[in-house]
Amino acid sequence: MNYAQMAITVTSLNQYIKNKIADDEYLNNVLVKGEISNFKNHYTGHLYFTLKDENCLIKCIMFKSYAQKLHFMPKDGMKVIVLGTVSVFERDGVYQIYVKAMQEDGVGDLYTRYQELKSKLEKQGMFDEKHKIPIPKMPEVIGVLTSQTGSVIRDIINVSTRRNPNVVIRLLPVPVQGEGAAEKIAAGIEWMNQNKLADVLILARGGGSLEDLWPFNEEIVANSIYYSEIPIISAVGHETDFTIADFVADLRAPTPSAAAELAVPDIYEVKQKINTYQNRLRMALTKKVEVMKLRYEKCMNSTVFKEPTRRIQESYLQVDNIIKRLENTIKTHLEKEKAQFGKIVSSLDALSPLKTLTRGYSIVEKQGEIVRKTEDVKPQDDITIRLSDGKITAKVQ
Repeated sequence: MNYAQMAITVTSLNQYIKNKIADDEYLNNVLVKGEISNFKNHYTGHLYFTLKDENCLIKCIMFKSYAQKLHFMPKDGMKVIVLGTVSVFERDGVYQIYVKAMQEDGVGDLYTRYQELKSKLEKQGMFDEKHKIPIPKMPEVIGVLTSQTGSVIRDIINVSTRRNPNVVIRLLPVPVQGEGAAEKIAAGIEWMNQNKLADVLILARGGGSLEDLWPFNEEIVANSIYYSEIPIISAVGHETDFTIADFVADLRAPTPSAAAELAVPDIYEVKQKINTYQNRLRMALTKKVEVMKLRYEKCMNSTVFKEPTRRIQESYLQVDNIIKRLENTIKTHLEKEKAQFGKIVSSLDALSPLKTLTRGYSIVEKQGEIVRKTEDVKPQDDITIRLSDGKITAKVQ
């Protein structure tokens, strides 16, 4: 028997299965409910996702023409009801649902738990910026918690060593999905802190569904990140994926490669900045020296340095001028006072009693007191008569 002639091609088999499914009217318009995972909004506008329940899953695709009619944006963890046609994708030999319409049927259990924990931790203040630890500018040791196999650690090593060949990468392998992963991640963070094995930690894994990323949505991991004394950069999933670890971490990176760029400064840029600063400092010092030199030359050419006594001589002249002005002022003042004094003396002289004596008058005194009335003396009293040219002693009769 020639089996080679009896055998059919893979294409023929897939076409046969596709036609069998296409002939089933029930599968042409089927309503299916389940939970979305592995959702991808393609740049073409097509939506790719998996629909699952507790036991099984099926791939789905919703073309752009149907997706534009949706009133909501599907996402992982969302429970939906889809209307579509089951068909075979011949190239890959897989069957999937070509979705024509979709409506929400509530939110999946994991997504509900995610929102509840996020709300709880946010109320506790674990997401507040004031609790964030700054990432060191020039770390020497980068600790990485991720799977020891896969592209994540290779990307981090490649980016880190390219930016700074002297940086040390210290990998602590931990499971990044599955049962018990959260506990091991938390234990790894605590162990790195206890032994002070790094200047900054990168918590990383590649993209995946909500279930794949779930260890990073566990409260035990959130607490270990929050209480870590070493700053932590979270790089979990793709850029559009957000986990609880992202909110608690000191810094969130969209990808593991971006985390390495944020943690490790580009040593060549640093050197270039240092060279720039050195050149600027050199130019500033040169300019400063030139300015000081000009000031020195100006000082040396000044009169003070060329004729040091000239300033003293000028001061002497100023003193002489002040003395002359002071003497003139005093002289003028004295003359003025002298003239005033002469006027006062003339006035007093005109009122002087001695002046009156020259006109033939006399003054009678008794014991030094002027006799003004006859009753001031008695017979036999000694009196003195003051005349203009002398005194006469007499006795009262």
